[in-house]
Amino acid sequence: MSGQIDLTEYLFRRLYQLGVRSVHGVPGDYNLTALDYVSIAGLNWVGNASELGAGYAADGYAKIKGLSAVITASGVGELSIINAIAGSYAEMVPVVHIVGTPPIPAQDARLVMHHTLGDGDFRIFADMAAKITCAQASLRDPIMAIAMIDETIQQCILQSRPVYIELPTTLVRLKVSAAELDRPINLLIPENDTHLEEQKASLILEKIYAAKQPFIVVDGLTSRFGFAEEVGELVRATGIATAATPFGKGIINEHLSNFHGVYAANAGDPAFESWVHKCDLVLYFGPLMSDFNTYGFITIPERKRTIAFHRNVIEIGDERLEALRVKSFLRKVLNLIDQTKLHTNIHMELPDPVLQLKTLPSAAPDGNIDQHTFWKRISSFFRTNDVILVESGTSSLGGSEMVLPPNTTFITGAIWLSIGYMLGAAQGVSLALRDASKDGLRPAARTIVFEGDGSFQMTVQSISDIIRNRLDVTIFVINNDGYVIERLVHGMTAEYNDIQPWRYLEAFSFFGAPRDDPAYPIVTRRVENWGQLNDALAEDPVQQGKGLIMVEVIMGREDVPASLRRLVEGAKNRNAGP
Repeated sequence: MSGQIDLTEYLFRRLYQLGVRSVHGVPGDYNLTALDYVSIAGLNWVGNASELGAGYAADGYAKIKGLSAVITASGVGELSIINAIAGSYAEMVPVVHIVGTPPIPAQDARLVMHHTLGDGDFRIFADMAAKITCAQASLRDPIMAIAMIDETIQQCILQSRPVYIELPTTLVRLKVSAAELDRPINLLIPENDTHLEEQKASLILEKIYAAKQPFIVVDGLTSRFGFAEEVGELVRATGIATAATPFGKGIINEHLSNFHGVYAANAGDPAFESWVHKCDLVLYFGPLMSDFNTYGFITIPERKRTIAFHRNVIEIGDERLEALRVKSFLRKVLNLIDQTKLHTNIHMELPDPVLQLKTLPSAAPDGNIDQHTFWKRISSFFRTNDVILVESGTSSLGGSEMVLPPNTTFITGAIWLSIGYMLGAAQGVSLALRDASKDGLRPAARTIVFEGDGSFQMTVQSISDIIRNRLDVTIFVINNDGYVIERLVHGMTAEYNDIQPWRYLEAFSFFGAPRDDPAYPIVTRRVENWGQLNDALAEDPVQQGKGLIMVEVIMGREDVPASLRRLVEGAKNRNAGP
């Protein structure tokens, strides 16, 4: 590309080159001129109803497309989104946050501008952002602006974490060389030392061969670190008994005979816990050892019998192998593995989620829908390529019991757990699926989100964003009359865990959903028993996942998944003291 272009066009074209097709955000007077360049660069403007919703949606978009962009105005706009950006940082999601800032002369003169604290300090918000982003660029120097953009985006992708770019109004139209766009951003990772890689791969294989009862645990950072494909091949090739963490669910094909569901220690199947305690080797991939993801730290394997695989580090007991590209290393392991030296590791006493689903007794049509079996029964609704999002709380713990078809994507939280996230994320996911389908990168797919009534009330404005962009989303609102997970933790009957009852099925109408539009159907159903639920799931629009669908599922006020009850009771006992 020859000649010169404006700096903002350069930024958006660079994002387009890297797979971004839509930009989330909210207009504000410090970013308005920058927004003129979104369509010029071939990008779609989403136009969110709130900055927080835009941040959640950008996070969901990045989990599908590998990178996303969101733009806000400085001060009030960026602080409204900071919760979402912090969540992206905690759970390692690559989001480019662009902030339109006041003119450079006004900043240098420390003028009292609107959307500031009135003290002339224009760095305070950038200082806040620095704590929750892996790289920052303050575009003040015209000579360095292009290099700063490229370096910041490079770190966003390589570290899989959000970054922060300040774009002052005075530099929006700065002329820069368009030729720089012909030079790709360097995303190559240094190769491993061949001799060291083979030596350490042989060492780990010897440990696997020597193990009489090995166990594989797949956690959520496996996909963030980019070696999910290699781990999946290893699980298939070895036949070693395998489980996921809640965060790692959906990464491994759940229909493999050696996959045994989510391991929950004493919050789950007692036979599974007993078997794991006897294991002499645990291969732990992509660990994120938060309290929630490890059921109160009870599923973290003993260090001396564990090999933990991080992005560029492998921990073998107390030994650390540093600066090792794990994706390449696992490929070497797969190339060297001798299957004749492996111990058969299929154990009948371990849970078989697929068999459990097949043998689940039929529910009485007039029976109340309960947490104990809902999450398993709903599995029959899923199909290949679905993207399933489960909100924090009863949905996330219950969702661990789902049985997923091959090639589905499961999105849940592990550490940030900001309630209401999933509704906004579903907007980003659906948009990313549509963008990816247009680019021929993946087949059309359904976006299905499970949201508690309390969480739904937090981010209901995201419904507006879904309708505005005519996105296909199926929403299951689990209506159990309040913050049920909080009731279980403390205050079962306390008024602070109550919420205002809403007419949830009227939300679509309020946010301007079209009436009688065959191209964008609107479906709402309230279900109070198994028969009504099955009838709703069988409807053609619900099966197709086309348009906007809401199924309000009525459940008991104190009903929770058994694993959640055991988890909370265990935590209370541990915290009770002597």
